[in-house]
Amino acid sequence: MSRLLFWLVIKPLSMLPYWVLYGISDFFYLLLYYVIGYRKKVVRENLTKSFPEKSTTEIVQIEKKFYHHFCDLVLESLKNFSITQEEANTRMKHVNADVFKYYAERKQSVILVGGHYCNWELWAVTAAQAIPHKVVGIYKRLSNAYFDEKMRSSRGKFGLHMIPTKQTGDYFKDNLNELNAIVFAIDQSPSNPKKCMWINFLGRETAALFGAEKYAVEYDRPIIFGHMKKLKRGHYEVRYEVVCKEPALTKTGYITQMLHTELEPDIKSAPEFWLWSHKRWKHKRPAED
Repeated sequence: MSRLLFWLVIKPLSMLPYWVLYGISDFFYLLLYYVIGYRKKVVRENLTKSFPEKSTTEIVQIEKKFYHHFCDLVLESLKNFSITQEEANTRMKHVNADVFKYYAERKQSVILVGGHYCNWELWAVTAAQAIPHKVVGIYKRLSNAYFDEKMRSSRGKFGLHMIPTKQTGDYFKDNLNELNAIVFAIDQSPSNPKKCMWINFLGRETAALFGAEKYAVEYDRPIIFGHMKKLKRGHYEVRYEVVCKEPALTKTGYITQMLHTELEPDIKSAPEFWLWSHKRWKHKRPAED
């Protein structure tokens, strides 16, 4: 069934020109927002609690823009199954990528951090051409083995290497002499609220993943943050910035909070491009024993 879905629906859709895909996206926006109401309660609650200073009218405007972008994101992500390297590179600009060159010349690996903002899937298929390091993305395996393989194949077809979350520690230990940039997404909800760090993010107490800080400190790797923005429909830009040069010298928790502080202004400047449908704040701080 998975094979039929891919070859009869997903693959043909991916081969359509963008202008057709955006027509489909506009239709699905109307369906998803006004008819189905996909995760509308989650989105409204997340926006309202993150922006208490905004009126209901303003929240609804952001909400509608989010759903429109979300539908674009889904169709653009399907397009990645057929996109050419040349077309992908025209749609994702990498700014200030020379910061990687500095470390590459010194044979120093780095940690690259970002959030689920704008179009991280398009970034994934273009990153390896812009960054001199071997780019290694950490991902959570899909339950469907067939689609897991197709997803990895799509993201990695132009050079991105991918490893499952559970293999992260082994990859660091086994590849000490490899020049790489290992990528962490920081804005996912931890699976276990007892094994996370509690920070302030968008004005709310938030359970945060600790992985980026853990490995940056353990291996003393400089941290580079990718700030992304949407230039126009289907076109994006990511700007790289070194945010921590000597992680081993920092206090516990500093890096995790700092990375979220880097992401927060991007979200506030154009909140419709962040993944508000994700249940980011489903965990509450456990009571202390």
